[in-house]
Order: sequence, then C-alpha cells, then structure tokens
Amino acid sequence: MKRTKLLFVASFALASWATSARAQETASATATATIVTPISITKDVDMNFGNVAVQSTAGGTVVLTPAGTRTATGGVTLPTTAGTVTAASFTVNGTSGYTYAISLPTTALTITSGSNTMTVTNFTSDPAGTGTLTGGTEVLNVGATLNVSAAQPAGTYVSATPFDVTVNYD
Repeated sequence: MKRTKLLFVASFALASWATSARAQETASATATATIVTPISITKDVDMNFGNVAVQSTAGGTVVLTPAGTRTATGGVTLPTTAGTVTAASFTVNGTSGYTYAISLPTTALTITSGSNTMTVTNFTSDPAGTGTLTGGTEVLNVGATLNVSAAQPAGTYVSATPFDVTVNYD
C-alpha cells in the first residue's frame, strides 16, 4: 500500500511537471523608430513699426498686426508717409502635415535710440499658437505693440538684441 501511494504521488508530480512544460509559449517582437525631418525656423523679414508721431502731452501705442497693418491709440498718430511697415516674417520647415507649437516673447523688448528707449510688448502671430506644415513649410508672421511715451524724442529706435520666436513639433 505504501508503495502504491508513493508510486501514485511520483506519477502525479511527473504529470504536473510535464503538463506545465508543454503550456509554455514564446512570442517575439521587433523595435522600430522613424526619424522625422527636424523642424527649423528662418527669419525672412524684421519687424518695423514705420513712422510714428506722438503728442508732447500724451503717449500711446502702435499695434502692428501679423498681417502688417497698424493702428494707433492715445496721443500717437500715424503719418501719411508711413515709412517701412512690416510684421516680422519667418519660414518654418519640417515634416509635411505635422503640427507645431509657437512660442513668442513674453517679456518686453526694449528698443533704443541713443539713450532714449521704448518697449515692444504683446507679441502675436499668424498662425496663432500652433501651425501645420503643409507641404513641409509654412510662413509665420509676428506683430506686437509699440509703447510710446509722451514727447518721445525723435530717432530711429532699434533693439540691441533680436527677439526669439521658437517652434517645436506638437
């Protein structure tokens, strides 16, 4: 009887081990990565607010849209002889059909003429926020607001350092 029990237990253990070994299976997978064309941005045209006049008693602003049109507020007027008026323009290149995020300056840009200064703020773009690379390229235009003080001295005001526009794939 002891022998039968021992033989039964040994047979059961062997059967369990053999069954679990046959249940084992293996699958394989490959790894893939696709490198896309790097996104790039190139400046085509600098921003220029054109000719601006200001009252001696009241300052104001010039809003330059990404389309290159401008409006004046407060004591600022826009002379008939506008001078050169251009929104900043950039070309964005990358993989066709991809979307990208646009980062504009969030702090004031100071422009100077000698020791005189003005600030440029509230940067806007077209497209706004995000763009899509149709055919792998897109034009990105940037406007902003020029803040002019009352009795702002005459001169040509230029930023000492350029402002940055950054693009990243979404």
